[in-house]
Amino acid sequence: MSAGNTVTLIGNLTKEPELRFTSQGLAQTTFSIAVNRRRMNQQTQDWEESTSFFEVVCWRELAENVAESLEKGSRCVVTGRLEQRTWETPDGDKRSKIQVIADEVGPSLRWATAQVTKADRRTGGGGDGPSRNVAQASVPEPSIGSFNYDEEPF
Repeated sequence: MSAGNTVTLIGNLTKEPELRFTSQGLAQTTFSIAVNRRRMNQQTQDWEESTSFFEVVCWRELAENVAESLEKGSRCVVTGRLEQRTWETPDGDKRSKIQVIADEVGPSLRWATAQVTKADRRTGGGGDGPSRNVAQASVPEPSIGSFNYDEEPF
């Protein structure tokens, strides 16, 4: 994880995580979270709320574990880095969006409890495999940072 590009978000999933696999068999899960902010308007003395939406991308074992563990409405904590993706539409228009490439994802325990089950590293997932929206897709390979995917997490 780069020290200059680290973000931590806490929010609620707006839809079910979507698990896909690259043609090389690499797991990728995407989901979006809504992050709510509340502040006091100093002029009116009323509380004002605003919501921002962020797309989160997870790779490898993290992708499989997120797809297995989280669902729409789940409150979660995401730590990762911001990455801009650009492409051109069939009409020739240039598009771009910023995504959060997750290093860590976990349930928020502020208003809930969770039971942690260590995943079997030989299978890469938590249980008998993914049970949510699984699709075959052509997705870009992740850029490998300083994270060692072979190190024991516990």
